[in-house]
Amino acid sequence: MPVLLTDIAVFLDDAFQVERFPADLHGVVVPSERPVRRIGLALEPWPGLAEWVRDQALDALLLHRHFRLDVGELPAGVGVLAYHLAFDAALTFAENPRLAAALGMRGYTLFAPSEGLPRGMVGDIAPTAAAGFISRLVDIFGVAPTVHGVLLGNLRRIVLANALSAALVHEAVAQDVHCYLTGQFRPAAAPAMRATGLPVFIIGHAVGEHWGLRALAGMLQERWAQIAVVIAPASLPPASSAPAV
Repeated sequence: MPVLLTDIAVFLDDAFQVERFPADLHGVVVPSERPVRRIGLALEPWPGLAEWVRDQALDALLLHRHFRLDVGELPAGVGVLAYHLAFDAALTFAENPRLAAALGMRGYTLFAPSEGLPRGMVGDIAPTAAAGFISRLVDIFGVAPTVHGVLLGNLRRIVLANALSAALVHEAVAQDVHCYLTGQFRPAAAPAMRATGLPVFIIGHAVGEHWGLRALAGMLQERWAQIAVVIAPASLPPASSAPAV
């Protein structure tokens, strides 16, 4: 059966639990009745987007941030989907079982939920030397993290979180965490990081989003064998260059 844009929206609405973000626009933003055989994924519009859509013969486009999209530049009949907060929650540094599996996390639970939304996950990994864990992160994300703090012994328990604050650092320490993995450095957390000695790994927000696009491509192809998924070309930015603390 042909796959329609609305079919993909229903699938992703459910997978991303979009009802958790009632104020965030999601799903179909440019409707189309064209069957979707080729869909492109991108974080946001860029000046060459329309040309890329034509060159790739795309039937549909999914954007993480669609806010600057000029619909008039797109080829006629190309539908557009958009997922912002729900994408971040499901496919970056929050409640992300796919990333947890890649990291080797076992028996993980939600970490520091706030207003019904998890900040991330906390769980165990097989005892791993710091150098080996950093190598795993490079394999997963394509870049090395910026490491804050001193790594002593093997890592056995880690946090994956979409935020960094003094309160979250102390919560991680209370849960006997050996490493805190997140996307973006927050200077306000530095005193707590120094006081507790908790090592914090900064991957980079955009790097996490690019991983999310790759994971999303896998989700769509697992669901529909007949759909070809193309990720927009983009160079991975370096991990955060925030100074060590």
